[in-house]
Amino acid sequence: MSDIGWLIFDVEAIADGDLISKLKYPDQELSGEAAIARYRQELMEEKGSDFIAHTFMLPISVAIAKVTQDFHLDDIVVLDDPEYRPASITNLFWQGWRHYKRPTFVTFNGRGYDLPLMELSAYRFGLSLPDWFQVSGRSFDQARNRYNTSSHLDLMDMMSNFGASRLQGGLNVLANIIGKPGKTGIDGSQVQDMYDNGGVREINDYCMCDVLDTYFVFLRTRVLTGQLTLDEEHQRVVETKTYLEKRATDCKAFEHYLSHWGDWQPPDTSE
Repeated sequence: MSDIGWLIFDVEAIADGDLISKLKYPDQELSGEAAIARYRQELMEEKGSDFIAHTFMLPISVAIAKVTQDFHLDDIVVLDDPEYRPASITNLFWQGWRHYKRPTFVTFNGRGYDLPLMELSAYRFGLSLPDWFQVSGRSFDQARNRYNTSSHLDLMDMMSNFGASRLQGGLNVLANIIGKPGKTGIDGSQVQDMYDNGGVREINDYCMCDVLDTYFVFLRTRVLTGQLTLDEEHQRVVETKTYLEKRATDCKAFEHYLSHWGDWQPPDTSE
């Protein structure tokens, strides 16, 4: 087993129609599909967005980049491929964390969405996670403490000074600054409709592309922290591109990502 020190992940989710029907429209006997459609319409009219809180969501895609202690990409996987069952995805997610001896989770805005969703999914499906839900010892040492970055490094927290500033543009901006694709036609707001139209494979492809962006942003933050030099970062970027090229024929997500590939160019300081 490789020396995995980091699990970089992203979650895409779909609405739990039965739960929405039961809690939002208890006397109307709406089907799950009808309840989702009505709730989205109400949210759009009220807030201008049909974003549904994670408390009403089920994970339909979890993509994970396994990264070694010294920041080399070991592998990228999507969980429960090709079935993509929420309960199996949740179980595999937490099993994997334990299997690799509890490496550090790395996300972008995972503190606000991805991890709470996976925690709530563990609750929903009855998993026991005492090693994550620590309730004893000093608060800072507990895995879920916001400032315990050895358990979970949220890159949005890091780059916004834990919310002291607004990181407008988010992951898309940070990826594009270093020449990586960022958003290329799909975003999370489209996931429910893609799922309803049978596009679960496409959702998982999109999720892998987000994880790749997160990995490259993570590498650049390791330059900021002094854990990598720019040359070392470049070496890992080149290695990862080779990894993607070798697998692109069998993976549309990698083929798509490479078609939007760009390399970071250092500034000209000769003058």
